[in-house]
Amino acid sequence: MEHGDHHHPAPEPPAATWAAAAQATLHCLTGCAIGEVLGMVIGTWRGLSGLATVVLSVALAFLFGYALTMRGVLRAGVDLRTALKVALAADTVSIAVMEVLDNAVMLLVPGAMNAGLDSGLFWAALAGSLVTAFVLTTPVNKWLIGRGKGHAVVHRYHH
Repeated sequence: MEHGDHHHPAPEPPAATWAAAAQATLHCLTGCAIGEVLGMVIGTWRGLSGLATVVLSVALAFLFGYALTMRGVLRAGVDLRTALKVALAADTVSIAVMEVLDNAVMLLVPGAMNAGLDSGLFWAALAGSLVTAFVLTTPVNKWLIGRGKGHAVVHRYHH
């Protein structure tokens, strides 16, 4: 600690285990899935173009992903600005990777983006896109946690 620094030492980041990475990915996937599903449903229901639907889904995924992280961090008693900084540091890479993956799946499954909300194809593609995003983002989160980044920055605010 520097002279005059009255902060407590930061706890050790979580170990970069597959379990920690899966937990971080599942946390991120929760916010992403809320935003992604909501965006896809709104876009499909309103008849938006594929691009507009993807943009809406991505924006909502980031919004809900950050909001869920901030909710937990705010409970630890930090101010809003700090909570936002923590959420940005913790989730940006993970959400970005998830959004590229799950939207790619939705765009690559023939007819999925144009299928109606009453279509099994729409829901199967959406579920498959989220599973794909989880499986392929978990190694990214493991790598981030091992470097003290990503979900590791949230660890000190968990009780």
